[in-house]
Amino acid sequence: MAEPAAQFAQRLRDRFPAAVVTVAEPHGETTLEADGRDWLATCQALRDEFGFEQLTAVSGIDYMGYGSDEWDTESVSSSGFSRGVEGKNAGRFGWGERPSQERDGRIVPVAVPPRRFAAVLHLLSYAHNLRLRVRCFAADDALPVVPSVTGIWPGANWFEREAFDLYGIVFEGHPDLRRILTDYGFVGHPFRKDFPLIGNVEVRYDEERKRVVYEPVTSVEPRVGVPRVIRDDARYQTSAGEAAQRGGTQ
Repeated sequence: MAEPAAQFAQRLRDRFPAAVVTVAEPHGETTLEADGRDWLATCQALRDEFGFEQLTAVSGIDYMGYGSDEWDTESVSSSGFSRGVEGKNAGRFGWGERPSQERDGRIVPVAVPPRRFAAVLHLLSYAHNLRLRVRCFAADDALPVVPSVTGIWPGANWFEREAFDLYGIVFEGHPDLRRILTDYGFVGHPFRKDFPLIGNVEVRYDEERKRVVYEPVTSVEPRVGVPRVIRDDARYQTSAGEAAQRGGTQ
């Protein structure tokens, strides 16, 4: 039987007094946030002392615009709700533009938090039937650097390369840190919130030059592939009515 989340969280706080340990209810999801200077020592102790023998994932996170909402859910009606914030938020800005939002009737840039980039580990202990989320924020947003945990969990190798490729997080000490998903010569990091969904460059074949050329995006309009209004779907009411009818005939 797994240890109760509150008890497990307290053990973590006692062992790592400089870390921040939180528990998200109702499922008891535990997160430990460690400083970059303590990152490797904390991870080593989690493996050797707490029995987290397996690392299941390493994720990059960009907290730009975290907590912002571009959907107006307060004035919802029978016709659903629609996007209520103007501006050029994620997915709606083009090459050379910056994400923005409407605040108090004005269009302002999307807020950048004091700590923008973080690396998150997901750990699993088979022996104790426990899972743990471990997070480390990069100290510098201009060049986000986090120590590599490949020396502790070798399986982190390709995960860290993916986070580097998509978010630009540099994992110091990684044995072979290079792109893993994007093409050769790709510019930028496509999962960053300030990277346009339409991309920075487009590719076409130039008849005059007789070769493929790369140019700034001009032929694609930024858009969000979500309907502006979400309407009622009668299938749910139909299904509920049929279930009630079957229950009444039994």
